[in-house]
Amino acid sequence: VQVVESGGGMVQAGGSLRLSCAVSGLTIWYLTWAWYRQTPGGERTLVARLRWMDNTEFYIDSVKGRFSITKDNAKNTIFLQMNNLKPEDTAIYYCNEDPPDRTFWGQGIQVTVSS
Repeated sequence: VQVVESGGGMVQAGGSLRLSCAVSGLTIWYLTWAWYRQTPGGERTLVARLRWMDNTEFYIDSVKGRFSITKDNAKNTIFLQMNNLKPEDTAIYYCNEDPPDRTFWGQGIQVTVSS
């Protein structure tokens, strides 16, 4: 299984980015996928989750109303639309199952939000 995140970069506060997570080696539609993030010296934490069985979305409080997790089963890709970005969103973002499979961690993608 290979997981490749893309779409990160540097934006000013209030800007938007759309992250993509291309998965190969397994079919994503029957699995619950999530986005995680990690800051320097911090732990990798859950940001958003999309349940496979009913497409129920979960977001941590700090990103509710600003982030949106979706997926394209045909493309085996998970997305994270991030709007109204804040400097505290700066982190490396990863996608993985929820709960995460330790063998699925990709390289992650850097998101930097300047004030």
